[in-house]
Amino acid sequence: MADIDLGLITEHQRSSWIRLRTMILLRWFAIIGQLTALTVAQQLYDLQLELGLCYLAVGVSVIGNLVAIFVFPENKRLSETENLMMVMFDMLQLGFLLYLTGGLHNPFSLLVLGPVTVSAAVLTLRSTILLGVTAFLMVSALVFYHLPLRTEQGFILRIADIFVYGQWAAITIALIFISIYARRITREMHSMSDALAATQMALARAQKLNDLGGVVAAAAHELGTPLATIKLTSSELAEELEDNPELQEDARLIRDQADRCRDILRSMGRAGKDDLHMRNAPLVEVIREAAEPHEGRGKDIIIEDGPGPGGDFAQPQILRRPEVIHGLRNLVQNAVDFARSKIWIEAMWTDDVVSIRILDDGQGFPPHLIGRIGDPFVRKRRSETDRKVRPEYEGMGLGLFIAKTLLERSGAELSFANGSDPFHRLSGTNERRGAIVEVIWPRAKIVPEPLPPGTLIGENQPFET
Repeated sequence: MADIDLGLITEHQRSSWIRLRTMILLRWFAIIGQLTALTVAQQLYDLQLELGLCYLAVGVSVIGNLVAIFVFPENKRLSETENLMMVMFDMLQLGFLLYLTGGLHNPFSLLVLGPVTVSAAVLTLRSTILLGVTAFLMVSALVFYHLPLRTEQGFILRIADIFVYGQWAAITIALIFISIYARRITREMHSMSDALAATQMALARAQKLNDLGGVVAAAAHELGTPLATIKLTSSELAEELEDNPELQEDARLIRDQADRCRDILRSMGRAGKDDLHMRNAPLVEVIREAAEPHEGRGKDIIIEDGPGPGGDFAQPQILRRPEVIHGLRNLVQNAVDFARSKIWIEAMWTDDVVSIRILDDGQGFPPHLIGRIGDPFVRKRRSETDRKVRPEYEGMGLGLFIAKTLLERSGAELSFANGSDPFHRLSGTNERRGAIVEVIWPRAKIVPEPLPPGTLIGENQPFET
C-alpha cells in the first residue's frame, strides 16, 4: 500500500533475534541425551565403544557451553554468523559421534535433521543451503567411513546394505523436504506478522486522524456561537462609530478576524467529523469520503446506488468507522491504480444486507492469483509494458490484505473476481470488465438501530487519550 511506510524486517534482522541462552539451553539437552545414550549402550547392551573419543566430543560441547555462559552476558543476541557457527558446530559434533558409533547403522543418525531444521526456521537462505550441503556430505561420508558397533563378544552390529542406502536416501530426502517445509511455514508466519503490524498501524493512524478531525469539528461547533456574537457586536460598533474612523476601523478588523477564525475552523474540520452527530452517515457519503483522495488521479469514479430486491427506498445510515473508510479507500486505490479510465462503485441495500461493489475497466486480477488475493506480500513479476504504464507502482498485496482485514473486522465478507477473461482484448473504455471486488455486510453489522423518536443524542464526549 502506497501510504503505509512499513519497515519490513529482513531475514538477516530476524536471525539476530535468537538469544545465546536459548542455544545454550538446547545444547544442554543434546549433551544430556548423548551422555544418556552412551551410558545405556555401554552398561545395558555391553557395546564396545571408543568411550575416550566419545566423551571428548561431548566434553567439547560442555566446555563451549561453559565458556559461553561465563564470557557473554545473559541478554546477548547472536548475529547471523554466530548463529551459523553454533549450529554448524553442533552438527559436526553429532557427525563425529556418529562416526564413532556405527555411522548410519546407528538409529540416532536421524538427529542430523535437527540442526538443518533449526537453520531453515531461523537463518537466511544462504546459511540454510550451506548447512544442508554440509549435512548431505557428512551423511554420505558416514555410509562408507565409520567405526563399527561391536558387542562384548566381538560381534559387529550392522544392518543390511540395502537398508543403509535406504537410510541415506531417507535422510537426504528429509533434509530437503523438512528444510523447505520449515522455511515456508516460518516465512508465512513472518509475512502474516508483518502484515498484521501494518494493519494495526494503518488503523491506529486512521483513528488518530479521525479523532483529531473530531476535536477540530467539535471546536468549530462550540466556537460558532461566540464567534457569531463577536461578529454581530463588532458590526454594531462599526455602525455606531461612523464619527470616529479610527475606532470604526478597529471594529471592522475585529469582525474580519472573527470571520477568518470561522473559515479556519471550517476548513480544518473537513479532515474528519467524528462527533456524536457524525457517528453514522448515509452509505453513499461514506463511499464518497473513502474515494475522495483518489478523485484527482485522472480516472473517473462513478458512484451508483439503489435498493435491492425487497429493500426500502430510503438509503441506510451506516456506521462511519475508521476501518470501514480505510478499507474501502484501499480498494478504491487498487481500482484506480489498474483502471484504464473509469471506476464504478455500486452500492445496494436490502432488508438483510448492505453491499458495495467496486469495478473498473482494466485488465482485472491475474487469474493465477485470484485464490490468493487478500494474502499479504502476494505479487507477480511485472512486464515491461506494465512498468511503463505504472513506473511508480510496486504492489505487494499489502493494501488488499489491509483492506480485507479491516473490513472483515467490521463484519463484512469480501470476494474477488474478474468481469471477463483478463486475456481477452477490451473493445471499449466504458466496459465493466476488469477487477470486481464485492463487500457484503449483514445489515445488523453496519446499520445501527435507529433511536426512538424524540430521543436526544446528547453532548459530544471528550476523546479518551
